[in-house]
Amino acid sequence: MPFPTRLLTEGEEVILDLRPHWIALLKPVLWSIVIAVVAGIVWVKAGGDVQDEIRIAVVTLALILWIPLAFVPAIRWRFTLFVLTNERVITRSGVIAKRSKEIPLETINDVTFGQRIIERVLGAGDLVVESAGESGQNRFTDIRHPEAVQLEIYRAAEARKGLGKPGGPSLGDELAKLADLRDRGVLTEEEFQDRKRKLLNN
Repeated sequence: MPFPTRLLTEGEEVILDLRPHWIALLKPVLWSIVIAVVAGIVWVKAGGDVQDEIRIAVVTLALILWIPLAFVPAIRWRFTLFVLTNERVITRSGVIAKRSKEIPLETINDVTFGQRIIERVLGAGDLVVESAGESGQNRFTDIRHPEAVQLEIYRAAEARKGLGKPGGPSLGDELAKLADLRDRGVLTEEEFQDRKRKLLNN
């Protein structure tokens, strides 16, 4: 389900429209397997005069556990969006009761991302968007390709603020070059972060 275009302002364009990474579905899938296996074992072993009652109780209990542990998180994943436009960063979630959070690009001061080893392999991670005003730091989990999203946010924020020198490399391009140097081992992570801070403070 894409972000509704009716919610865009005049002249606003969607740059990224992302659902959380599928890694967020691992827990619901694992819970589904565990509940199904345990319920299946009890179902097979149930016997005696109360066989039907035990099986009904097992199915009922399995359903009661499965709904909050697997079904609800899967539905939440299905109806959660992370959207970047040329004006703002938007998160939107909820099926019946909708929740939405917006961060204007001109208020964004810094964007950082974090990835555990397994997340880096799978292309997932967390983003922390630091902005001026009451919102402060906002953490977004299970983002697809967070480093690429970070660069897109920088590029969009730079364009929104009217930064960047005509004919010269943009802030996003400079950050992409630094990231490439880090990935090729030319820069350490500490050197990368230090140069990134200097770019952002210029």
